[in-house]
Amino acid sequence: MTHPTTEGERATRPGGSAKRALVGRLSWGLADQAASSISNFAVGIYVARSLGVTAFGVFSLAWVTYGVVLNVSRGLATDPLVVRFSGVSDASWRGAVARSTGTALGVGAAIGAACLVTGLTVGGRLGPAFVALGVMLPGLLLQDAWRFAFFAAGTGRKAFLNDVVWGVALVPAMLVAARAGTVAAYLLAWGASATVAAAYGYLQSGIRPRVAKARGWLREQRDLGYRYLVENTCLSGASQLRAYGLGAIVGVGAVGAVRGAELLLGPFLAVLMGLSLVTVPEAARVLRQAPHRLGRFCLFLGGGQAVGALLWGSALLLMPDRLGEFVLGDVWSSASELIVPVTLGVAGAGLGTGAAAGLRALGAARRSLRSQLIASACYVIGGLGGAAVSGTVGSAWGVAAATVCGSAVWWLQLRSALRERHQNPIPEVRTS
Repeated sequence: MTHPTTEGERATRPGGSAKRALVGRLSWGLADQAASSISNFAVGIYVARSLGVTAFGVFSLAWVTYGVVLNVSRGLATDPLVVRFSGVSDASWRGAVARSTGTALGVGAAIGAACLVTGLTVGGRLGPAFVALGVMLPGLLLQDAWRFAFFAAGTGRKAFLNDVVWGVALVPAMLVAARAGTVAAYLLAWGASATVAAAYGYLQSGIRPRVAKARGWLREQRDLGYRYLVENTCLSGASQLRAYGLGAIVGVGAVGAVRGAELLLGPFLAVLMGLSLVTVPEAARVLRQAPHRLGRFCLFLGGGQAVGALLWGSALLLMPDRLGEFVLGDVWSSASELIVPVTLGVAGAGLGTGAAAGLRALGAARRSLRSQLIASACYVIGGLGGAAVSGTVGSAWGVAAATVCGSAVWWLQLRSALRERHQNPIPEVRTS
């Protein structure tokens, strides 16, 4: 077994010092998510204004596909890292990060090659977009893996700086892409700037990703990794099925409209996408230090996000059409009709992520997988069923209802897991 770092030992002391350490880590987490949100929001807005609703729909399909691949990488490489190597010794952390980032890089290379071949085969509007995505996947996934590694070590400042570097590199890259004015050019610019940040992550950590050690990492973490892989790909795969199904039922423009509405709630969606960077390590620390507070901690996390999403959505309803058109261009007219259901969907998802963080910290992979399977099935059924009944708006309302139901499932599973732990308090988190 490994032992906590000096910083971890200080964090366990009662009183103000532990609270200050928690607030500090959460503050860097929020700062990092703010940087990520701004970058994602800026890219989406810039591309939406430049390309129009149909081409933006193609860009959105590539973005959703990236989300699936990202969750494959997280499930296999970095989710086990934050569960088992948060607050451990430096030597243990460094060894795990080398293997974990190597796994992420290997996943990016393998799936990137598949995207490249698919793009060359498909051709048409989608082909060049998937070729560009395939080329850039290794850098994109490695950059994300560094963020997980830094939060596992409790050094969120480094993750924040890494995202700032990505955001700064985006500016000249997007200006160059604007000259070409194609979906592929914007994807290449987005991925190239992420690759710059990935290289900076190596300089920050001094750790070389060990792709050759990926097989060993997968073998060591198979009890969590493969369940998290299925769980994560259910989540992102459901989004992809909904996007492609919506495009087939209503049209590619409908995908652009949904993505436009999601961009308006971008800060909260970005937090949800990267939530485990902050909440899973913190939930794991709460579990080690004060297990009886885990349920309350998760409720605070989920409830805070849900309330925040509702407040933001309420503000969007008051936004003048002129401002909306300035932000989204031609996409605004169709996206504005979806603000209410998309807001409710994000609020429901935010509430559920609090329970999901608790299940991850407990190492209850079987329960979290069951929750995700049910929630993903509801998402696809609600999104496509709503589209068949009432087009784009119906799909948005179907997803909102499905997300609220899925959140209820997550909390029921967390309650059962906490009850089991109370009855049989056997440690679930391994650090070696």
